[in-house]
Amino acid sequence: MKVLVLNCGSSSLKYQLLDMKSEDDYELKAKGLVERIGMDMSVLTHRKTGIDKFVVEMPIPDHKVAISCVLKELLDGGHGVISSVEEIEAVGHRVAHGGEYFTQSTFVDAEAEKNIEACCDLAPLHNPANLLGIRAMAELLPGVPQVAVFDTSFHSTMPDYAYLYALPYEFYQKYKVRRYGFHGTSHKYVAEKGCKILGKDMKDLKIITCHLGNGSSITAIQNGKSIDTSMGFTPLEGLIMGTRSGNVDPGAVSFIEEKEGISPAKMNTILNKKSGFLGLSGLSSDCRDLTDAADAGNERAKLTLKKLAYDILKYIGAYSAVMDGVDLIIFTGGIGENNRSMRRIVCEHLDFLGVEFDYEANDSVSGEDVILTKPGARTVVMALTTNEELVIARDTMRIASERKRK
Repeated sequence: MKVLVLNCGSSSLKYQLLDMKSEDDYELKAKGLVERIGMDMSVLTHRKTGIDKFVVEMPIPDHKVAISCVLKELLDGGHGVISSVEEIEAVGHRVAHGGEYFTQSTFVDAEAEKNIEACCDLAPLHNPANLLGIRAMAELLPGVPQVAVFDTSFHSTMPDYAYLYALPYEFYQKYKVRRYGFHGTSHKYVAEKGCKILGKDMKDLKIITCHLGNGSSITAIQNGKSIDTSMGFTPLEGLIMGTRSGNVDPGAVSFIEEKEGISPAKMNTILNKKSGFLGLSGLSSDCRDLTDAADAGNERAKLTLKKLAYDILKYIGAYSAVMDGVDLIIFTGGIGENNRSMRRIVCEHLDFLGVEFDYEANDSVSGEDVILTKPGARTVVMALTTNEELVIARDTMRIASERKRK
């Protein structure tokens, strides 16, 4: 089954076309990115597997036109990979927020679309864009089954004492203010991959997954289920991130608003866009830049990296306590997969958990799957590449196939 995976942002569109023969037998045919949708000049970057990328600049006013352009490139005689749009048998969409409506991936029908729209208040920057992609595809490829895969659904297994905030209960009842968590597809994917590498059943292990990148979150997985995660009502809570502050005393937020005379909306922008690595270092939101600057002696870059390592350690320690131990710790995401020094700094403080860190293995590879502990270690640590698009394609294939059989 050929599955087109779409990830629509407010002004962007990422896509992959995968030929799914089975869950574990698949081929990535092409992938690409459309940027600056709705601006004066947009950029489409398309790459057929095995050949150089193709880049074109043109005005792309909306997501429907963007998807039309993607289909055109997929059909192109030179760098295309299909001869007819009828070869696309299903479309999978990454949807940021499923609220309490969706505990798993779902076939997109009128009711599902309505409930995705109902979650727009919870994810105003993402869900409206995700809906645009769903509706545009329904017009362009009518009758082709569409599936929504939610960042939040993996975390729907959290117990109420983990997901509720100690606010007046009426705010949960009226507005559904609670912890939801994000990066669910990534946490699920690497946990399953790590267990497969060990030859273990996910239900038998206590796992902590660390998705570390421009956005970061850490999840505790017990009996195969997410029981807690660091991101909360929004992706702002938790660790320090590229431009997001992570945990901050709410009293500090109102204090700054009063002192600076700024609106809640502007404060929200500061917390989401001007804080984190960028705000603390004053240099960059990219961990690679900070690592280079720290190596050159920049003290605030060093401070920012120490803050990240400290935050990671606090969550690992807390989740180990919550689960009464940990069997497997996984690093993934851009930082987790590639930043050897960050992995080393964190793991050097985990002797108490039975982590016997393998320095040679850590320094040997970057961006590949690797076991970072010595044989026989009580707690195994891995760095694993994530593949959220594959999770979406797998769920899409499964759900579309089930619908076809009905």
